[in-house]
Amino acid sequence: MPIFHAFALLIRPRAEWAAIRDHRPGVAGSFLLHTALFALIPAIAGYVGTTRTGWQVGAGDVVRLTEESALRIAVLYYLAMLAAAFCVAWMIHWMSRTYGASQPLGRCYALATYTATPLFLVGAMQLQPILWLNLLAGLPVLGYTVFLFYTGVPVMMEIPEERGFLFSSAVMAFGLVALVAMLAITVLLWSSGFGPSFTH
Repeated sequence: MPIFHAFALLIRPRAEWAAIRDHRPGVAGSFLLHTALFALIPAIAGYVGTTRTGWQVGAGDVVRLTEESALRIAVLYYLAMLAAAFCVAWMIHWMSRTYGASQPLGRCYALATYTATPLFLVGAMQLQPILWLNLLAGLPVLGYTVFLFYTGVPVMMEIPEERGFLFSSAVMAFGLVALVAMLAITVLLWSSGFGPSFTH
């Protein structure tokens, strides 16, 4: 079951990547039983945190988002996570030919979405939308996510570790470019009147 793979991956990554590979994952199964479920964690936590808990700037009043604004952002956030998993999977699939590691799209998608498991789980921290607290929890998790990806590429793509390192680094570079592009789009949408509505 994909959901069991996700948690086992956090404990014994190398062995679990092999188990996921041998399970012959498909896009639909990984999407329905992993991505669609786990991506709900940060989306729901963000909605609850920004509408119920709120945050403070210095000694000022507690700031929250209106429910309508938070719901709109949560839905877009959820859809963006789903889209990101597909984009990374497509990029892995496309680049795999360059590194002599051509594999089915289902396996590439499983690699992309299972790698994101720690990020989905730490999204629960958004119940407390405090920037320093989320950074403190998120940075080590981000580091472990990178480790998972570098560990998973040679196993899932069935290539030597040296070639897997180069492959992983190329995909990571694509991911950073995509992240910067998403931030730029967010700024443009915010400045075009699609920003959040606050309540005190």
